[in-house]
Amino acid sequence: MSLSINTNTSAMVALETLNATQTQLSATENAVSTGKKVANASDSPAAFGIASQMNGNIAGQGAVNDGLSFASTVVSSTNSAANQILSVLAEVQAAVTTIGSNEGSSTSLAQINTEITGYLKQIDTIATNATTNGVNLLVSSASASTTGSFNGITAASVVYVTGLQGSTATISNLFNIINGVSGVTGTGSTASLSEALGLSTGVDTNGLATANGFLTTDGSLAASWGGASGSFDLTKAIAAVQKAITAMTNVTSELGQNTKNIANMTTFGQTVSDNLTTGVGALTDADMSAESAKLTSLQTKQSLAIKSLSIANGQSQNILSLFQ
Repeated sequence: MSLSINTNTSAMVALETLNATQTQLSATENAVSTGKKVANASDSPAAFGIASQMNGNIAGQGAVNDGLSFASTVVSSTNSAANQILSVLAEVQAAVTTIGSNEGSSTSLAQINTEITGYLKQIDTIATNATTNGVNLLVSSASASTTGSFNGITAASVVYVTGLQGSTATISNLFNIINGVSGVTGTGSTASLSEALGLSTGVDTNGLATANGFLTTDGSLAASWGGASGSFDLTKAIAAVQKAITAMTNVTSELGQNTKNIANMTTFGQTVSDNLTTGVGALTDADMSAESAKLTSLQTKQSLAIKSLSIANGQSQNILSLFQ
């Protein structure tokens, strides 16, 4: 190889090698510091584009999962209320049954009347308190449509998203199930659960029972369940309470099924979210053990390239020795 003062080929090669090593080293240091082999589109346009779409789906699935959590909360609250109402209805049945043993005592019947009406108020209170963020499944649709005027209840059903493509499911108002058993269809703006169950004959502006269909305030037997001659029929009265219990049992069955559905969708939704996250990681995450080994190798190559360039630059000085 000839010696030239104008062209130092060795230095040019050494410089090219050093620049290439520096570029690789910079990329490796970035991967080590961020933990990602694809941090932006310039690293890998295809991988970055796919990962971006998957990240969007992860965010969407997160919103779906949040909606499922809210629906689960609504169903759980309603189910707890329904179970408590069933316990109160058992007390109502016991109280109604005692009417048969006290038909001759207006004082006793008046006390029983107060007791039964108190139980019905408990039922209505439990029902109206089973409200989650304005949603209550145990009030009539007509009550809920009177926005802001019925104990803060604004919706009598809940709609939630079940998938990334926007599919939805609805948990409908449970009055339809109750009315289907009780046969009561009146649902005014303050219709209460005790009315829907066919047990109360009046409610106040807060939707709480003010009277029951079994007895009057003065201890008289009501004509709601009359016998063949128009007299009070205890058998029919007890059957009415049992029908109310059946209606609420159907409600708990419906809620139980919805609980299972939501639980299954929640599990699947979390699995989808985890799989998407794993997929994004496979596309963009750096293998830290490999990057560590590469970093050490490139640092060594950088040192050697600098040394090589230093030697190549020194060759120009050797030309001077030829003229001494």
